[in-house]
Amino acid sequence: MPPKKPQFDDPRSDAQLVEAADTGDLQAFAALYNRHRRWVVDLAFRFTNDPEQSLDVLQQTFEYFLRKFPGFQLQSNMRTFLYPVVRHIAISMQRQARRMTYLRDLPPTAAASTNPDAAEVREQLAAIVNNLPPGQREVVFLRYVDCLSLQGIATVMNIPLGTVKSRLHHALTALRADEITKKYFEEFRQ
Repeated sequence: MPPKKPQFDDPRSDAQLVEAADTGDLQAFAALYNRHRRWVVDLAFRFTNDPEQSLDVLQQTFEYFLRKFPGFQLQSNMRTFLYPVVRHIAISMQRQARRMTYLRDLPPTAAASTNPDAAEVREQLAAIVNNLPPGQREVVFLRYVDCLSLQGIATVMNIPLGTVKSRLHHALTALRADEITKKYFEEFRQ
């Protein structure tokens, strides 16, 4: 029997849809998504003022929501649950965008300023850092741009100190393995 098409105008309440989604009913999750996606995008736009980032917030919000299953129980209105999630993700995206702008606008180092490709290298470096997983990227920025201690990062991100150390280690390992960052830091050391 072919799978049923998703029912986007599902008459069930949000609580009933959450209960169904908790049992693995993907149509119930799709109905929740379709019921609330426009509101999430509009809310995200208020924080980001960017249509593309608003869509990214939508995606991350529902990825977060999906990871709550199985075992999720809706204790309040669906929008009451979603609001802080959307807000947090949107604000985090704005911070990351500002940090990337900051990284791109850093003045060239003395060694890099003698290199005619310095601007290109800095742009490549910014792109490489931006490609780190979000948790690693955030730890790198908090450590090296905001100059927070490892304990300070753990406090700000509300994660264990060991997680901070692990994320920083993996990020630095990835940066050391990239040929462009190797070149940049070799020039920086000279």
